[in-house]
Amino acid sequence: MRSIFVVLGVVALAATAMYAQQPDRPSVTVRGQVYTPRSILARNMGTEQDQTTQFPPHKIIGNIYYVGTKTLSSFLIVTPQGNILLDSTYERNVPVIQKSVADLGFKFSDIKIVLGNHAHGDHQEGDALVKQLTGAQVIAMAEDVPPLQNIKPGGKEHPIDKVIHDGDTVTLGGTTLVAHLTAGHTTGCTTWTMKAQDGGKPYDVVFHCSLRAQATLTPALVDQFNRSFTVVRAMPCDVPLGDHPAQYRMLEKHAMLRPGGPNPFIDAANCNLETDIMEAMFRATLAEQQQAEKTTR
Repeated sequence: MRSIFVVLGVVALAATAMYAQQPDRPSVTVRGQVYTPRSILARNMGTEQDQTTQFPPHKIIGNIYYVGTKTLSSFLIVTPQGNILLDSTYERNVPVIQKSVADLGFKFSDIKIVLGNHAHGDHQEGDALVKQLTGAQVIAMAEDVPPLQNIKPGGKEHPIDKVIHDGDTVTLGGTTLVAHLTAGHTTGCTTWTMKAQDGGKPYDVVFHCSLRAQATLTPALVDQFNRSFTVVRAMPCDVPLGDHPAQYRMLEKHAMLRPGGPNPFIDAANCNLETDIMEAMFRATLAEQQQAEKTTR
């Protein structure tokens, strides 16, 4: 197993080095902050150690808890009939998630359903091991099934027990999550929404899927992103979350947690901050690409 992790680490380092050699443009400014493709990637991923280091597990709101690492989100949704895990991250992080679940006083074996935001290894590579340890049902958006099947840590087949489509729901123990197809980052990128209670009041929670463009923007991709930005902006939202903690400023909000104090994760004013950043970068990238195409004609 250790040799597999070493190989994965080498591949990740090679990919990062290759990315670093590419021009770091375009640059966009959103709410006074400057962003570039490289700065966004660095913000999301951090160091290799950040990706595997446990962040203090904590309650976010209602029955939603954070059980991920410093830079890779994993959420536990607790119900009377068992629990839901959203994003298993890397396979090597499964013991970290397992410890976080235990630190919160819950049983890892009570996980009945595994969901994911999108078919990249840093978000769903651990699905097979979680299923192996818990027997949980793995549910995936139809459009992400092919890339998920290519994620095979240690040669393990990626389990997919149920295929869902845009607008489908997943319900367990009185909690219902709605799957919204927000394609672009991957073809099956899934933004999940649900209701949560805090202080006797209902709140709309959005688990955002990344809307970061990472390839040449073909007409099909442009259509996907345009649709996804529209879909996300129309979602009722009080609590924005994301597949990377930096996308919803987890570190700052966690530092603000106080017994009996206001819940910093209730942040309707910033529900579309990450969407604003990603759309600005998308528009700038598309304009730069179109200008380059005109120049070469």
